[in-house]
Amino acid sequence: MPYTPGGFTDQMARLVQPGLQKALGQTIVIENKPGANSIMGVDQLAKSAPDGYTFGVVIAAYAANTTLYPKLPYHPAKDLTGVALLGVSPLVAAVANNAPYKTAKEVIEYARANPGKISFGSSGNGSSAHLTTELWKLQTKTHMVHIPYRGAAPALNDLMGGQIPLFFDAATGLIQPGKAGRVRLIGVAGDKRLAALPDTPTFIEQGFKDFTGSTWAGVLAPAGTPREIVQRLNAELNKLVASDEIKARLDAMGTVPGGGTPEDFNRFIDAETAKWAKVIKAAGVTADG
Repeated sequence: MPYTPGGFTDQMARLVQPGLQKALGQTIVIENKPGANSIMGVDQLAKSAPDGYTFGVVIAAYAANTTLYPKLPYHPAKDLTGVALLGVSPLVAAVANNAPYKTAKEVIEYARANPGKISFGSSGNGSSAHLTTELWKLQTKTHMVHIPYRGAAPALNDLMGGQIPLFFDAATGLIQPGKAGRVRLIGVAGDKRLAALPDTPTFIEQGFKDFTGSTWAGVLAPAGTPREIVQRLNAELNKLVASDEIKARLDAMGTVPGGGTPEDFNRFIDAETAKWAKVIKAAGVTADG
């Protein structure tokens, strides 16, 4: 687990842990190894023995890191391979209650009239929240100022306190503050509304054509892990994310169940890598800002 306990990635791993233990008849230990935007933990996974006893859970930043960090200590395509996509969580945008705009269109109108006057928080440079906002800026030809935080929690705290006016995050972090009226939810960056937020429209519904951005979680294995082991783990994970119990919990998190073959997940990672590489290059995003 290349992140700290409690975040989206960790939640997704712990969601499937009990069922996977039961299905495999094995104890599964989740070891949190955060650091360097997940690079430290992923590098440890890449260098682990491909014996079927060590796997990793990654999110969208894994795909972005390929472009953000030209000298990664591992080669994503050569040292790691996909096992299964667990789920996709379209990002949700929220504005502070004291902001002078209350809808997505009003944010863009204000940004065009006041270039550089809107700042937006993110959970860190190169995070899905950061890159999704950069994509929105590119598509709307607006200038907003990025304020990176060390994780989503401090960014959300400043949003609720009115210190920053705009923030994209996984739905799981914004559902309760939104329902409690502590922030105003203005849009879902997905192709349809979320079951957990039926009253929050998508950006596409609001006229922002093809604007989508998400975080996601999936399982990787060291390259060379026996094919039959990868297929077995894939089959068990697919059963779990398709089960009524986990689907209900994913719905509550604003997350769409994953599934598919290992090859499907590898293609998904390739598509995500290409998508965010274009944004990173067009917006001039670097690992430092």
